[in-house]
Amino acid sequence: MTAKRRRASRGSGEQLRADIIVATKKLLADSANSQEVSIRAVADAVGVTSPSIYLHFTDKNDLLGAVVADTFRELDDAMVAEAAAATTPMARLRAFGLAYVRFAVTHPEHYRLAAMDPCPKPNIEVDDVLRSSAFEHFNATVVECIEAGIFVADDPLPITFDLWTAAHGVASLVIAKPYLPWGDLDEFADRVLCAAAVGHAVVSLFPDRSEPDRLEAWLAQQRK
Repeated sequence: MTAKRRRASRGSGEQLRADIIVATKKLLADSANSQEVSIRAVADAVGVTSPSIYLHFTDKNDLLGAVVADTFRELDDAMVAEAAAATTPMARLRAFGLAYVRFAVTHPEHYRLAAMDPCPKPNIEVDDVLRSSAFEHFNATVVECIEAGIFVADDPLPITFDLWTAAHGVASLVIAKPYLPWGDLDEFADRVLCAAAVGHAVVSLFPDRSEPDRLEAWLAQQRK
């Protein structure tokens, strides 16, 4: 049985809120899904009563929304750290994508809640984190690629969505189907991300990509 938490000192409410989020994330990591994590279990893990949780979160969805926001902050830190040594836009895209996939696969239940399940609490806090973290990193770097002439586009968003989808697709498939023979995670992710990025880099060279036969003939011509 978890020992009761000592009465919090004045001004320590933010620390208790943080402890509640940490405990919830640990319970999620140890469970099959968010349905198995109850407010009572979180309270027991922290060493407080259930009513103490409701002083900081209106309900379970509010708590899970805070977990989603915290997960995206962690993802943001991982992506920034991975790309710190990258000196070109394409190198940054690769670093961001690999960091994204690694984080998701090593935090499967947190990532599932944040990016694969319906959003538990689509509030402003979560939206702000989405705008300022993974998506913004991809989008800002796509803009760099456009400015450098690597991608030819007026609007970076479609390319950003494509690259984010590639990273999410790798992560979600490995999480959902871990028993399939994906091979080395970094090699698999790098191959998919490279195909998506290079595809956008060369697609502007072909005027009518909607016709597969013409595209095949154009590619054959380039290889001569």
